[in-house]
Amino acid sequence: MKPFDYIRATDPAAVQQAGGRIIAGGTNLLDLMKHQIETPATLVDVTRLEMTEIEQSENSLRIGSLVTNSELAAHETVRRDYSVLSRALLAGATGQLRNKATTGGNLLQRTRCPYFYDTTQPCNKRAPGSGCQAMEGANRILAILGASDKCIATHPSDMAVAMRALDARIEVESATKGTELLTMDEFYVLPGDNPEVETVLQQGDLITAVHLPAAPAGRQSYRKVRDRSSYAFALVSVAAIVNTEGGKITDAALAFGGLAPRPWRDSGVEEVLIGEAPSEALFDKAADVLVADAKGHGDNDFKIPLARRTMKAVLSELTGVS
Repeated sequence: MKPFDYIRATDPAAVQQAGGRIIAGGTNLLDLMKHQIETPATLVDVTRLEMTEIEQSENSLRIGSLVTNSELAAHETVRRDYSVLSRALLAGATGQLRNKATTGGNLLQRTRCPYFYDTTQPCNKRAPGSGCQAMEGANRILAILGASDKCIATHPSDMAVAMRALDARIEVESATKGTELLTMDEFYVLPGDNPEVETVLQQGDLITAVHLPAAPAGRQSYRKVRDRSSYAFALVSVAAIVNTEGGKITDAALAFGGLAPRPWRDSGVEEVLIGEAPSEALFDKAADVLVADAKGHGDNDFKIPLARRTMKAVLSELTGVS
């Protein structure tokens, strides 16, 4: 690990003035620094800031960015009204890591692509312009949706997938724009020609909270398919909220992990489902929409049928279709 300066911020303005790399739980950043994938000159510790509360109002839930994954998963309101989020959090990492990992940091996790972590290999995300070895290499865990010819890395978070299904908004404090609430699609940037740019955050910007709207109606589920039963990232994951009335699906929200560079949501999938009676044929139609633009790269071709089967299984679970 290379030497760095350490600053303990006492307020958001201090973060903006310091201009360094923000650290809270450090469960991802410290590993990146040990491998010299990231070599920040300055670390700005934000753990003393007042961002540790979960505040409930009539129409929303505000989650401070320093709330740990363990605290969030165990919170009574989250377990009762946003169970898809609690389940997603408990599907990630280990208890020890969840005790340190924070809500804001979880959103900013970096890919676990093996070529990103191997500094002897070309990687456009780590070294822009060097190439993407994953295209023709070991890409089993990598993206089939939303990628580009410059990068096929996937976003690793479980929590963010559930938050995408819940229509979360990310509260960001900026020196230039003040406080903004961003949708997750506004927050994350697809790789395109610049895969090193992953979010719209600028130097000194600080995630202060995540806002969830009022608890959704219907049943919720999170299903994660992975190589082993714990401490493994998703090959495919599905966060789903489905409401049925009068024998028809009246509302649906589905988000996917393990498939794309950001938590993936396709409104076309939901449009197929809403207003229809649940059936295997309907779920097949929705799955066709999900993978219409999917592209495998050899080792990860299996993700296309796996994504279909996993989504259909979750929809069957939530609607009672056998």
